[in-house]
Amino acid sequence: MGAIYLVRHGQASFGAADYDALSPRGFEQSTVVGAELLRRDVSFSRIRSGTLARQRDTAATALKVLGTDVPVVEDPRWNEYDHVDIGVHHAGGAPQEDSRAYQGVLDQALTAWIEAGSSGPCAETWPVFLARCRAALEDLVASLGKGEHAVVFTSGGVIATVCGALLGTPEVGLLKLNRVTVNGGITKLVSGRGGVTMLSFNEHPHFEAEAAQLLTYR
Repeated sequence: MGAIYLVRHGQASFGAADYDALSPRGFEQSTVVGAELLRRDVSFSRIRSGTLARQRDTAATALKVLGTDVPVVEDPRWNEYDHVDIGVHHAGGAPQEDSRAYQGVLDQALTAWIEAGSSGPCAETWPVFLARCRAALEDLVASLGKGEHAVVFTSGGVIATVCGALLGTPEVGLLKLNRVTVNGGITKLVSGRGGVTMLSFNEHPHFEAEAAQLLTYR
């Protein structure tokens, strides 16, 4: 039975001019993720990453620790939803100032985005986002041979949506699971004759004990 590991990127630069850049802590988290993947001693035959800088840099940093010659294939279908565009159209362009307050505004905006459906004003609507997340997973699963494993460096919204879809409620997945995903968290899916199943969600014991100071949600 093959497994797919979905890794959320390290901490980005919330409140900065370029949110997409990993913060110094984000690079530290990515190094710890690499060490955790190495500890698990899994041989990956496929490695995927979104095309966003925070995803690519997380992959590069983690894989440097893991040590593998498997090439990273970038696929924009693993990119996060555009929180800025969604904020502009559904939250009046909410500023990134206070993280906790912003989360509440983002939750409302995502709810409105989902409810707007295919007629929404954003460049990418919820149905299109959901479809590309599903397609990215389906194509990756199809590329794996028997017993082969893959790792994907992506974002919280994508992971939450994929997991929600596997549980039958992608909308609930995005709205409920997304807000608890940690930077550098690892979600494990297994693929077998019965299809794809979520085995674990948002694992982060690698950010406990001595590494507890690295635990972040945004």
